[in-house]
Amino acid sequence: MTEEATEVSTEQTKAPVATLLHEGVFRIVMQRPERMNSLSHEMMEALSQALDQAAHDSNVRVILIGAEGKVFCAGHDLKELTAARAQEDKGATFYQETFDKCAALMQKIVELPKPVIAVVTGVATAAGCQLVASCDLALATDTATFCTPGVNIGLFCSTPMVALSRNVSRKQAMEMLLTGESVDASTAKEFGLINRIIPSDYLEVVVQKYAETIAAKSAHTVSIGKKAFYHQLEMPLSEAYEYASEVMTQNMLAGDAEEGINAFLQKRKPEWRDS
Repeated sequence: MTEEATEVSTEQTKAPVATLLHEGVFRIVMQRPERMNSLSHEMMEALSQALDQAAHDSNVRVILIGAEGKVFCAGHDLKELTAARAQEDKGATFYQETFDKCAALMQKIVELPKPVIAVVTGVATAAGCQLVASCDLALATDTATFCTPGVNIGLFCSTPMVALSRNVSRKQAMEMLLTGESVDASTAKEFGLINRIIPSDYLEVVVQKYAETIAAKSAHTVSIGKKAFYHQLEMPLSEAYEYASEVMTQNMLAGDAEEGINAFLQKRKPEWRDS
């Protein structure tokens, strides 16, 4: 059997993503390293379905998105995009569908009522970098790198720019977009693209503890907070405070807020009812 045939056979039998739920932490692992975990239509659909599954499972409290191989995600599948040029409209319809599907996936992450954490163990480039930026939090190994290199091949990273520019400062975003050069994990943390850098040898232990810390909170409270966080970002200051005050008032009336405050005053561990 040829190397190419073996590769095709592997792709046909192996799902684009694998999932695992353990103690409230739902792991989604992209497992197409032979394709650099690129965001093909199949991969985006698989990620979307896994996120929907997590959203509707009351046992899921935190979601981790990771990947097999040396590349976390290489962005859109350029072979898939190039093949579409043979279509009658030179690929225009396929390209629009591709970027619309990607935009919907990134917005789904933001709108999901549960925290989503990217766990980056390799290269995150173009829409792969967009995926990291779209997650609520991001953890990376000390060898991870990030870039938006579209400008190098004549295709400006316009859609990755949306998520990137909402996470780092304008000049830092423009630096990445205009140079197309990679930044290391230390620089990415300085830019605000990732939260923490973890040595590879300790990644599993630290990520699990990090996720479990968040999973131990009231799911109802976390859901309220995540929604409010993104909603107020686009508001003028006075409107943001007015909105946040209303959110906090409703939050105070929730059962978990009453339980949490009473537990604090009584110096005991709260018993969340997620309501």
